[in-house]
Amino acid sequence: MTAQAQGASAADAGTGATRFQAVAWRWHFYAGLYVVPFLLMLALTGAVMVFFTGFQTRLGPVVTVAVPAGQAPLPVGAQAEAALELRAGALLREYIAPTAPGRASWFVVARDGVTEAVAVDPYTARVLTLVDKDNTVFSWAEKIHGTLLLGDVGDRLIEVAAGFGVVMIATGLYLWWPRGGTRWAQVLLPDLRLQGRLWWRSLHASVGFWISAVLLTFLLSGLAWSGVWGGQFVQPWGSFPAEKWGDAIQSGVAHGSLNPPGQHEVPWGLEQTPLPASGSAAGAAGVPSGQPVNLDTVAALAMRLGFVGQHHIQLPQGATGVFTISADTMSGDLKNPTQDRTVHVDRYSGRVLAQAAYADYPLLAKAMAVGIALHQGDLGLWNAALNLLFCLAIVFLCVSGVVMWWKRRPRGSARLAAPPLPRDLPLWKGGALVMCAVALAFPLTGAVLLAVLVLDGLVVSRLPALRAALR
Repeated sequence: MTAQAQGASAADAGTGATRFQAVAWRWHFYAGLYVVPFLLMLALTGAVMVFFTGFQTRLGPVVTVAVPAGQAPLPVGAQAEAALELRAGALLREYIAPTAPGRASWFVVARDGVTEAVAVDPYTARVLTLVDKDNTVFSWAEKIHGTLLLGDVGDRLIEVAAGFGVVMIATGLYLWWPRGGTRWAQVLLPDLRLQGRLWWRSLHASVGFWISAVLLTFLLSGLAWSGVWGGQFVQPWGSFPAEKWGDAIQSGVAHGSLNPPGQHEVPWGLEQTPLPASGSAAGAAGVPSGQPVNLDTVAALAMRLGFVGQHHIQLPQGATGVFTISADTMSGDLKNPTQDRTVHVDRYSGRVLAQAAYADYPLLAKAMAVGIALHQGDLGLWNAALNLLFCLAIVFLCVSGVVMWWKRRPRGSARLAAPPLPRDLPLWKGGALVMCAVALAFPLTGAVLLAVLVLDGLVVSRLPALRAALR
């Protein structure tokens, strides 16, 4: 009798719990068929992004400058003029303050559909380097990570994969949770004395068990940015309410418009919150009366408000646009998400129209601020190093899952060699309902899962040749 037949016989003859375990294994297998390619992509692109976030910068290597003794930096406006002289006719969009003395200032300019970041020596206003912001290694990794470069289609495919990833975690934990004489040590520590497929299975189970909680956290924080579950259900409910800003007029343009194409720099809890509009008498004192409202005076206001080190000042775009001063982990400014802060300044009066800090966020937005910072490796070198190790663990799980399948499948057979489904399974309906409940928490994944169940019940079961190929 082959190993496949032995497994089928054991599944058919076992107890109800054993047969339910066989169903969990089958779901784990089928979810993996779809999830593994996406998990590999997410792990590899995530590792690239974490490398730049933790060990360099999102724009590439750190750009340093000499600090003249006793000399203060030039006005920000003078530095900006140097960047605009290099790109005549460009529109200045953003100023990124140096992280510390001895570091370059950055100015983001747009011209002819191209967005570039210009590094400037803050002491001499000399242009040091130019980076195509849309074509950095980090930018490409983030776009692939989020959409596979396929726009909404890619976003939906990844959302389905993340939902099935949750199913894989649930079934994997059920399969390996100690019971029936199995000890915790057999799960927590791999048995390296084993050989062949059993060696791979022991390592797969232990690594998967250890990282399951982190993987679930990362999948949920990633799903919160997805187009359906995140954008239409979770994010609207967890976003900062603009009504807290009182008399400030809402522009109808969301904070997400400040994000570069295909990238996320605005905190998750603010992305769907409308920006305030310039041109009213609302707000509190900001730029002193009688002073012009420009990049220099807004930069001075930022310092008075307590912004130190790296922070962003985004310039008004349009007649009702505002100056936006921000420092947060999403942009790589801070290593502590509880210090996130955003301030909007009227472009005409210089008054502070609105502010939002971490303490003002709704509970879900607070959780996401911390979860995303952990996800991206923004909390420091330790976070980046652990995330790289986690990415390697995900790659191992994907590779080991494929190796175990390859070693288990009958030699010379064209069959998929899926785990057998017991014939007499009183718990089958309950198991299906559990899996549906997990998947239906995420609409796209639930729709795909139901489609698979219908296909399996109405089509595959009635076509013996197809049913045999899937065994």
